Amino acid sequence: MRAIVIHEQGGPEVLKLEEVPQPAAGPGQVLIRNEAIGVSYSEIPMRAGVYPPPVSLPAVFGFEAAGIVTEAGDGSGASLEGKRVVVLSTSFGSYAEYMAVPADSVTVVPGGVTAADAVAVANMAAVALCLLRRARLTGSETVLIEAAAGGVGGYLTQLAREHGAARIIATAGSPAKREHARSLGAGAVVDHTDPGWPDKLGEVLGGAGLDVVFESLGGESAGRLLGAMTPVSGRMLLYGVLNGPPAIAPVDLLHRGLTLTGCAGMGDWLALVQAARGDVLRMVADGRLRPQVDSVLPLSDAARAHERTEARAAMGKVVLVP
Repeated sequence: MRAIVIHEQGGPEVLKLEEVPQPAAGPGQVLIRNEAIGVSYSEIPMRAGVYPPPVSLPAVFGFEAAGIVTEAGDGSGASLEGKRVVVLSTSFGSYAEYMAVPADSVTVVPGGVTAADAVAVANMAAVALCLLRRARLTGSETVLIEAAAGGVGGYLTQLAREHGAARIIATAGSPAKREHARSLGAGAVVDHTDPGWPDKLGEVLGGAGLDVVFESLGGESAGRLLGAMTPVSGRMLLYGVLNGPPAIAPVDLLHRGLTLTGCAGMGDWLALVQAARGDVLRMVADGRLRPQVDSVLPLSDAARAHERTEARAAMGKVVLVP
């Protein structure tokens, strides 16, 4: 089968299209014929060498895919055969025509939802839904959603109002992305490429405070946002560090009575996200959630897909098709 293999970490050019043996479904596994493969920003540092790979190299790259179950191994149950499913693998293997994964890691895709839409929504929107559930919005609060034209941020912006946000302020890094964030439901959008953007929030807030911050940028701006947050009840949910670790010390939270909650990891948080995948896929099937697909490219263009994703040019998911 054709697959994108990585032999060493580095730039997008290390993603090589090769012929490799097709896997088989082992005990407790299912074999998926991939129809759509998701490219995630979180894969970029894994490819570039910032983080170690989950398996030894060379290996087939990628974590996300949606497709049809063609084979069920012993102990996995035959009920999944022929079903369209979506998966987030905890090891590499998705940038390929086929992949074998544990049967309990897949989520069945409802009828009427395409593979591209499923892979665009299943993980990013599930993270957004879990963040909103963790935030426990009251219906009268002002929220800040960073990178609101991107993956998780775009779904947060779509879902925030129905989950208790009274006012949505967003950030985005280009005029096109700011317009897109407004189309998703943001009432006001600021440019987070402006170094002084956290200090300009006062003009947007008009004397009010930020009740909840969905923090994905990290870096120096995260600490500067604390002064704009509502004392005592203000809370920040940290789920990304695109610009590096957040410049926040415990004493910064202590003086204002704020809370900072980390929302990431491979343990309990991943289990919550996996459980929420079915919820967001049903929202798509019911017309309550709009999938964010930036572009669809052939598998052979994996390097170009990474270039677009790494440049933060994408508005939604870049999808590869075998």
